[in-house]
Amino acid sequence: MSRLETSLSGIKLKNPVIPASGTFGFGYEMADVYDLNILGGISLKGTTLEERFGNPTPRIAECENGLLNAIGLQNPGVEHVVKHELPKIRALYDGVLIANISGFSVDEYVKVACAFDNAPEIDILEINVSCPNVRHGGMAFGTDCAAAGEVTRAVKEKTHKPVYMKLSPNVTDIVPIARACEEAGADGITLINTLLGMVIDPKSGRPIVSTKMSGFSGPAIKPVALRMVYQVASAVRIPIIGVGGISCADDVIEFMSAGASAVQVGAHNLVEPFACPNIINELPVKMDEYGIENIKDIIGRSLAL
Repeated sequence: MSRLETSLSGIKLKNPVIPASGTFGFGYEMADVYDLNILGGISLKGTTLEERFGNPTPRIAECENGLLNAIGLQNPGVEHVVKHELPKIRALYDGVLIANISGFSVDEYVKVACAFDNAPEIDILEINVSCPNVRHGGMAFGTDCAAAGEVTRAVKEKTHKPVYMKLSPNVTDIVPIARACEEAGADGITLINTLLGMVIDPKSGRPIVSTKMSGFSGPAIKPVALRMVYQVASAVRIPIIGVGGISCADDVIEFMSAGASAVQVGAHNLVEPFACPNIINELPVKMDEYGIENIKDIIGRSLAL
């Protein structure tokens, strides 16, 4: 067994590093940059039932220690993704593929989840109830215990693959929502999605992105994400995928110490195309420095301190 190997709901990953949804396309776009098979997994571009153009431009804004995005779930729809995108990535990549699923009603979540559940290329279903970049859906389900539980239960009743609920940090207390998902049958939790942020042009006084407020990601959100992973890991017994501001091997070790079984790298992929392979190559060096024999040994070690 490789010292970097970890697992999610019994599914083995060669290492804990996964590009986050929305920052890596459908994966095959990066195949000319490096060998994708170095990755522990890939969380694919967020997919909805029907094709979506997304929000009007401008929908990206840089800010100190991060960026804001209001892409708005632009995607070609689940039928196209299953038929065209999944075969392309699976032909190039033999690791774990995670379908990231969004919807505007419980019924839509279930329909998209069922389509991916029937797709042999997909290993894990990641249900995004946390997107702050679209109106009338997404985050509305992830900020209420009953609604998050309802989506979880409905998807679990119709699917067979592991279901991971991706939760919003834009709440007063993340723990009851994570518990509601666990009680409704979730196999795991992904957290966090982007914080809700804003950037204003100081000259004109106008918000820079078209939606005015949008998803804030990058290094600045890491302490918030780490805190929420720690809190949820203390409260649930299902695996956690940690996300938020990860850009180096030390960040991975921190998140896994707080209770994550794997991590996703988001905004840093947009800054450094080699972000994930760099982190994977750096991990054994840092593990040797800290006297860590196997990466699985540190999962949740901070919880006992």
